[in-house]
Amino acid sequence: MDMPTSRPYLSAVIVLGTLWGLSEAAVGMGLRSCAAAVSGSLMTGVALFFLAAGWTASKRVLGLAVMVLVATLFKMSDAFLLSLPLKHGAIGNPIFAFVMEAVAFVILVSIIRERIFQKPSGQALLGGLSAIVAANLFPLVKYATGVAACVAPGTGYPLSLYYVHFAVLASMATLPLGVWAGSRITSLEARLAEARAHRRLGLILAPAALIIGLAILVALRLA
Repeated sequence: MDMPTSRPYLSAVIVLGTLWGLSEAAVGMGLRSCAAAVSGSLMTGVALFFLAAGWTASKRVLGLAVMVLVATLFKMSDAFLLSLPLKHGAIGNPIFAFVMEAVAFVILVSIIRERIFQKPSGQALLGGLSAIVAANLFPLVKYATGVAACVAPGTGYPLSLYYVHFAVLASMATLPLGVWAGSRITSLEARLAEARAHRRLGLILAPAALIIGLAILVALRLA
């Protein structure tokens, strides 16, 4: 894969991380323990949408790391609003999932050739494989947070593996959409750079997105 370019990207990945964190909060409304059935697997697809968009817009592992940090910030803020400890299963486990989804994506995007990644079918393949790797890594969460992965009722299977087919199908659809969204972001950045408005907008957009996103999160929890 082609690596770093010199174009600015922090504003884009901060906004994407904010949207990712808000989407997790919206799905997690009312959840104070395990993910509800298939919800965690579907959120893997959502995560890979944002990771693909961030990678396409930045072409940097650092960009994805910033996105994970921003999404984690929202999850930690959720812990404060819900009066839950950071190692609680509804907080620590999703944060671990963020990291594993990013790790799975980075490993596979570094293996798959650029010409394959440029095709929608290759992007769908990357999405499905990333979901499988992330689902298999997630049960390790008990070693990171001390809270075991939730299991499907009546079985000993972690939900991430029991519903992995949902994660694969969702990710095969969402990852190509993420690449498309990242391409649109890149095109917008280029147009703003031509208009010499990119730097000024970047100074405003990233902090504004964080502040507005956190305000929305507070409103959701206090509603």
